[in-house]
Amino acid sequence: KQWYQRRVAITAGGKVGDMMLHFANKFGIMVVRLMSKWDLRRLCKSINATALPNMTPPTNEEIGFCSMVALEEVGDTVVVSFRQDREESAMSTIIIRGSTDNIMDDIERAIDDGVNSVKVLTRDQRCLPGAGATEIELAKQLMTFGEQTPGMEQYAIKKFAEAFEVFPKILAENTGLRGNEVLANMYNAHQDKVSGMNAGINLESDHCEVMDVVERKVFDIYLTKHWGIKFAVNAACTVLVVDQIIMAKQAGGPKPRKGQADPDDE
Repeated sequence: KQWYQRRVAITAGGKVGDMMLHFANKFGIMVVRLMSKWDLRRLCKSINATALPNMTPPTNEEIGFCSMVALEEVGDTVVVSFRQDREESAMSTIIIRGSTDNIMDDIERAIDDGVNSVKVLTRDQRCLPGAGATEIELAKQLMTFGEQTPGMEQYAIKKFAEAFEVFPKILAENTGLRGNEVLANMYNAHQDKVSGMNAGINLESDHCEVMDVVERKVFDIYLTKHWGIKFAVNAACTVLVVDQIIMAKQAGGPKPRKGQADPDDE
């Protein structure tokens, strides 16, 4: 009766007993069963409710609020819809429609990338020139620094600089352009210290051309570049350390004691 007086819809995270369903039907209480804990937490966050481990009457602070709970048909699937009338909501649901699963997967990835980009920009609003402009500029400056460095370290610095060429090269090859020609044109454009730093690949052109990405408003997120380079460098350093340990360890089994013949020689 306390559930009925509060006009509460019960959301269960496990099996619902027959006695529970009997009294729920008697008092007109809606029961929604969610088998996923992730969905249960997501629903509690969207309606500002608290998940209770036991079936006890909740307090006013634990009860969430939802404007409407109803059954709706989306395509051929019947779903339970929780709707909020207010403009600002803690969570939203996007319904994707498509003719094939591949199209819906591509749309889902595009939406996921867009939402994550906005989420990252709320933490750090700094951006970098996109379309491979940042990678080529880093490669050029690292190559210059490597040439000025004496000793054997310059070869490691130059190889590290060449690793940045992979990004614009793959980007050009995926577009159908010749990667080596694109790299040559971008290096020539980046020789200009004033406006050449913003020279990137023109993916809309059928030829291997470069463009001013700042003028075209093509940017990459700073945090994505920062953490991507940092993780890649850490992974490469870990592999090199492991190789050094393996090479430093002496191969083969224990040496035979002095004065005793080796059994393998018999």
